[in-house]
Amino acid sequence: MEARLNLFESPLLSRFLKHVVAAGKVVEDSALPSATQELVKIRASQINGCGFCTDMHTKEAAHAGETSTRLHLVAVWREATVFTAAERAALELAEQGTRIADTAGGVTDEAWAAAAEHYDEEQLAALVSLIALINAFNRANVLVQQPAGAYRPGQLG
Repeated sequence: MEARLNLFESPLLSRFLKHVVAAGKVVEDSALPSATQELVKIRASQINGCGFCTDMHTKEAAHAGETSTRLHLVAVWREATVFTAAERAALELAEQGTRIADTAGGVTDEAWAAAAEHYDEEQLAALVSLIALINAFNRANVLVQQPAGAYRPGQLG
């Protein structure tokens, strides 16, 4: 399978993605725990059917020490006992923020309040930014049908 458009060779997309990646670095350097960041990216990517991002972020998380049990259970986090209350709140926010078209009003006050119980304002800002960014990456990759499976940890910097 080949992508419809090479995201890495298109001059316009390369410039655009450079800015999106730079925005991601701001979130990466925030006080939001890196494990939570990867779980959120994985869950949004699963929902959006983005194979490339799911492949990338599960491999990056494993490389950073995340357990295979937790990685295998991200898709069914509600039934899993391996996630903290804070991670569960972040995953709920990620799901609702990714599926905003599925319900009137988007993210519920309950989901926001649950996240606010575990994260301060800067961490909430990081979560909002992260959810928006991963959804942007997912959409670009799904649009061009970016193939999944060959990603190596650290490959994109």
